[in-house]
Amino acid sequence: MRLALLAAALLSTAAAAALAQPAPTSPATAAYTPPTDQWHAKAREIYAHAISIPTVQGRGRVPELAQYLADQFRAGGFTDVQVHPYDVTLPDDHTAALIVRWPAAHPSGRKAMVLMGHMDVVEALRADWSRDPFTLGEEGGYFYGRGTIDMKHGIAAVTTALLRLRAEGFQPDRDIVVVFTGDEENGGAGAEHAANDWLDPATLDFALNADAGGGAFLADGRLLGYGIQTAEKIYQSFTLTATNPGGHSSRPRPDNAIYQLAHTLDRLEHYRFEPHLNETTRAYFRHRTETASPELAAAINRWLANENDAQAADYIEASETEVGLTRTRCVATRLRGGHADNALPQLAQATVNCRMFPGTDPASVLAILRGLGAPDHVAVEPIQPAHPTDASPLRPDVLGAYTAAVRARHPGAAVTPDMSTGATDGLYFRARGVPVYGVDGSWAVIPADERAHGRDERLPVRAFYENVDHWTDVIRSLASASPPRAGRRAR
Repeated sequence: MRLALLAAALLSTAAAAALAQPAPTSPATAAYTPPTDQWHAKAREIYAHAISIPTVQGRGRVPELAQYLADQFRAGGFTDVQVHPYDVTLPDDHTAALIVRWPAAHPSGRKAMVLMGHMDVVEALRADWSRDPFTLGEEGGYFYGRGTIDMKHGIAAVTTALLRLRAEGFQPDRDIVVVFTGDEENGGAGAEHAANDWLDPATLDFALNADAGGGAFLADGRLLGYGIQTAEKIYQSFTLTATNPGGHSSRPRPDNAIYQLAHTLDRLEHYRFEPHLNETTRAYFRHRTETASPELAAAINRWLANENDAQAADYIEASETEVGLTRTRCVATRLRGGHADNALPQLAQATVNCRMFPGTDPASVLAILRGLGAPDHVAVEPIQPAHPTDASPLRPDVLGAYTAAVRARHPGAAVTPDMSTGATDGLYFRARGVPVYGVDGSWAVIPADERAHGRDERLPVRAFYENVDHWTDVIRSLASASPPRAGRRAR
């Protein structure tokens, strides 16, 4: 779930307002002819075919894409290629994961690295779009189609990069394992299977996630920078339930299930979890001061100097670009109650979704929610198990490879660690102790291109082809005995 590129958080309010009228100097629409090499052509072929398969939950088409990609790898000389069918939450809905292993040609003793992404997409209806969402379109410097940015561009880039490296005779000194799942948008069972059943986490050094990271430009051509995702918040939902004997609505009771639930939700709305910093968010906020308004930058500097400055953290959290980055957040997302217009409610129920700061014990959040519900006898229960994770360490080898690949195409670009407030398949690997890094190299022009899950989803053509080369560089660097150094250290 590619919720936001780094740029969404880097924008100040003033910069966002300046984007109301896209400028003709946009890097997406500037004159650009992609190099006519066979690997860019191959990547476009894979991209177009992937977009044409509606890998939406309930349609049962993910196995078709998994098989197509498996055939591409086998044709490219890969022999350890497996399609894993599995079931997901909807009745009779089947999906699949693809796992490919490229064994080390000259084993160095280093553990394997994983290249991960997901093949499924959210639904897109033809009536809602200005074009067929499941046909790759190209117009005005953009590729259009469901999955162009979330995230079949990454599937095409990773696949093409590996085909290219093998064809060019590259010999990795560590195993490279590809994991493409089929239900990231609807639960993540494939990633959970991969991290717990299909692969041995003890043999994995780290994972590179194509569903996170990336960069952004302003419409006037200014590059905001690139983010490498090194953390993501823990996902868990809870059910809050108020029960009551009920009765006839003409004789109201002094207690009422709907009111009881409403009082609890009001307490939740005003509750503030304790703010926290980790290595990732410290690095992010240090960089954020360079683009923030003077008031926001001052609050960030106060908080960086004193993590216990809750007032400064509250000011940061109140910024619409920084929501969810300072602490755990829980919010009501669904509501139901009562059974008749003329009856007192016997049950009122809400779903509360929590995104917990990495390292948080989900049991502590459950205890807080139960405390908020206790005055009105509202019961709180988790809906699904959480997968607690810590932030991945800022490894010099991964950050160096990513920074070098970014700056090969955008010299001097700022590269900043960031934390996703939303969830990706990476959470299942982090939960098993495998560091995960979102290192995608594509970029968008914001806010015009932030259309993932939305109408007329699109990706700049230039960004797509650059991403193919970016992944080739990153893989070569991290699977080589003597990887090249980045020109400058990530900051």
